[in-house]
Amino acid sequence: MRHRKKTKKFGANASHREAILRNLAAEIFKHERIKTTQLRAKQVCPLVDKIVTLAKRGDFQARRQVLAIVQDKELVHKIFSEIAPRFKERQGGYTRILKLGPRQGDAAPMVLVELV
Repeated sequence: MRHRKKTKKFGANASHREAILRNLAAEIFKHERIKTTQLRAKQVCPLVDKIVTLAKRGDFQARRQVLAIVQDKELVHKIFSEIAPRFKERQGGYTRILKLGPRQGDAAPMVLVELV
């Protein structure tokens, strides 16, 4: 039974699914908006919110935790120096999902995920 199972499987095993979400989160912070499928967007937004919340804390342990997820030192520096101060007054909801319509090849619902 799938009772209280929160994650979707993406048709991949656990390590591949984790890599997909890490890469999507890194691309959101790098470009500040990405175009992806609706299912992936719904799964990556809580991870992005968690990273921004850690970055707002700003201490050394939070930096280590973000580095464990993002795994790019320059990007972690950008998150802590540019992105986190932008959301200092905001309590949550750091991402926005805008629907774009179906993808032409397989009619998957596409969305634009961006930082607010």
